Amino acid sequence: MKPDLTTTFQMLPNFDLDPVRGLPAFALQDQWPKLPLLAVSHRTYDERLFQDRPVIFMIRDPRDVMVSAYFHAVRHKQQFNGPIGTFLNVANYGLPAFVAYLNGWALGLAHRPHIILSYERLSAETAAAVTELLMFLNIEVRPDALDKAIEAARFDQMQAMEQKEGIPGHAYDRSDIQSLRMRSGKIGQYAEYLSPEEAALIIRRCQRALVPAARELFIHSGIDLDACHIPGVVQPLRLAGGIEARG
Repeated sequence: MKPDLTTTFQMLPNFDLDPVRGLPAFALQDQWPKLPLLAVSHRTYDERLFQDRPVIFMIRDPRDVMVSAYFHAVRHKQQFNGPIGTFLNVANYGLPAFVAYLNGWALGLAHRPHIILSYERLSAETAAAVTELLMFLNIEVRPDALDKAIEAARFDQMQAMEQKEGIPGHAYDRSDIQSLRMRSGKIGQYAEYLSPEEAALIIRRCQRALVPAARELFIHSGIDLDACHIPGVVQPLRLAGGIEARG
């Protein structure tokens, strides 16, 4: 099976019943449990759905998350029309939804086996981060295969693939870079789209509204929210891999 943006759902289906992208599309039943079923989800935490299943949880700088969410809502899904400053305060898209999502999952993770991966570390230390993930899944680590997989998943190649083929079930303008799922892939690029006041607002809202366990999740992205002192302007933060981000 050649990996692309269609067959990926046959290996990593969404956690729903969509016949093309969801659990029915999983094509590796004959190799289970050697190759586990990894269902991808953006759902808020629900104990009835996730039960005691192990979880791989992704975390990222909240400012980059909000910029990504904005372009997804405005350009990819075309479900929002307005400036990013307004978007940040929209209940079902912006910071209120983001805070509720993290608070729910931070408490849910405490009661199950889990591993936390950060976008920043996956970018800076890809092989080491993926190796830890494979060990968590009890999958044999084969350095040669891992190197090939990392090379095949380079951002520029994934972006070119999306521009050519699109994503199943999504109708959008693939000629518009800002509408792509593989839109940017850069760390700290939020500074190009957020004013210093907007970036500071995101950090302050996270500091005030997230439960302690949720704030601690950002340490995996190299950000200690409890140590950030922001009098109105985001201070430089040291990220994983020695990368400095400025707001």
